[in-house]
Amino acid sequence: MVKKDYYDILGVSKTSSDQDIKRAYRRLAIKYHPDRNKGDKQYEEKFKEIKNAYEILSNKEKRSMYDQHGHSVFEDDYSSSSSSYTTEFSSSSDFGDIFGEVFGDIFGSKKKSSKAEGSDLLYKMELSLEESVIGIVKKISFNVIQKCSVCYGSGSRIGKNRSICSVCKGKGNIYIQQGFFNIQQTCPTCKGSCYIISDPCYICRGSGVERNIRKISVRVPTGVSNGDRIRIVGKGNYGGYGASTGDLYIEINIKKHNIFTRDKNNLFCEIPINFSMAALGGVIEIPTLYGRVNLTIPKETQTGKLFRIKNKGLKSVKSNNYGDLLCKIFVETPVNLNRYQKKLLRDLGFSLLGYNSNERNNLKSKNFFNKVKEFFKNLTKY
Repeated sequence: MVKKDYYDILGVSKTSSDQDIKRAYRRLAIKYHPDRNKGDKQYEEKFKEIKNAYEILSNKEKRSMYDQHGHSVFEDDYSSSSSSYTTEFSSSSDFGDIFGEVFGDIFGSKKKSSKAEGSDLLYKMELSLEESVIGIVKKISFNVIQKCSVCYGSGSRIGKNRSICSVCKGKGNIYIQQGFFNIQQTCPTCKGSCYIISDPCYICRGSGVERNIRKISVRVPTGVSNGDRIRIVGKGNYGGYGASTGDLYIEINIKKHNIFTRDKNNLFCEIPINFSMAALGGVIEIPTLYGRVNLTIPKETQTGKLFRIKNKGLKSVKSNNYGDLLCKIFVETPVNLNRYQKKLLRDLGFSLLGYNSNERNNLKSKNFFNKVKEFFKNLTKY
C-alpha cells in the first residue's frame, strides 16, 4: 500500500517552518481527535495518520531523513507509534491542551501551568565606575517571599497532613463540558493547589510562604555596563508547594564619575593645559583607571585636540579586549592675575605675539580677520 506524503497529510509544504507544522498538526488534531468523534473508526485512523506525520516532521533529524529517503526509513516507527495514540491523547485533558495551544498560537498567549511559578525579583545595584572596571563581590539584602520555615511550604500545622482535593483529584484544575469542547478551569475548591488544608500552619496560615529579608553576596564581573542585568537562578520569590522558585535579576546602575565619561568600552576625559605648554609643548601626568601615565603634548597644540591612549579603557565582557582612553585638550585662560602677571602678558602680547605686526604667530586670528574684512567689503556692494 502506497503511503501518503507526510507533508500532504498535514497540509504543509516542504519549506514550511517548524511553527507552521506545529500549528497545522494542532488544528487537524482537534478536528479528528477520537474524543470528538467517538466510535468513528475513519476519524480514528485519520488521527493516527496525522499524529505519525507530525512525530516525523517535528523532529529535525527524522524530518531530514524523511526528506532524503522517504517512508522506508520509518516503517518500524510507524507501526509502533500508530498503535500507541490512546495513551497520549485519549483523555479529555489532552484534547483541552491541544485546543488551548492552538488558540495560544493564534492570539500570542501561552498555556498556563496548573502549578504556579514564583515571580522574579529585580534589584537595582549602584556601582562606581572603578567597581564596574575591576569587578567586585557585593553583599545585598532584599525582601523576598520564602518557603515557610515552620511547615516547609506544606501549609499544614506540624504533624498534620494535607488531603488531596476531592473535586480535581489533585490535578489543580477541572474540565467543563461545553458541546464537544472540554474547557479547562482552575479548581474552585483548592484554588489550583491540588490539596485541602484542614489544619493550617500558625505562621503562614496555610499559604506555605512567609516574607523575609534575604542576604546574599553577588559577584559582579569586570566590564559591566550601565543597564546590564545579572541573573541569579532560584533567588526570587517562592512559588508555593511543588512549584519552582523565581529568579533574581541584578540591574547595574553606574554612578557618574567626576573625571571620566564612558562610551561602550572607551573612556573620555578633558585635560586642561596652560597656553605656554600649548605653544611650546611638554609632558603632563594624567590619570587612568589603572594608574598614572605621562602624556606628551606637542608644541602648538590647540584646544579640542584629541589624544588616544590605547588599552586604557574598559575590558569588554564578551571579547576580553580593552577599550581606549580619549583625552581632549582645552587651553585654559588664566584668571585672578596680579599686576606683575598682567604686565608680563601685555609685554608678551605686544612684543612677541604682535597682534598687528607678527600675524604669522596667530594664523587662525589672521585667517579670521581676513574673512571679516572680506565680509564687510562685500556687504557694501548691496
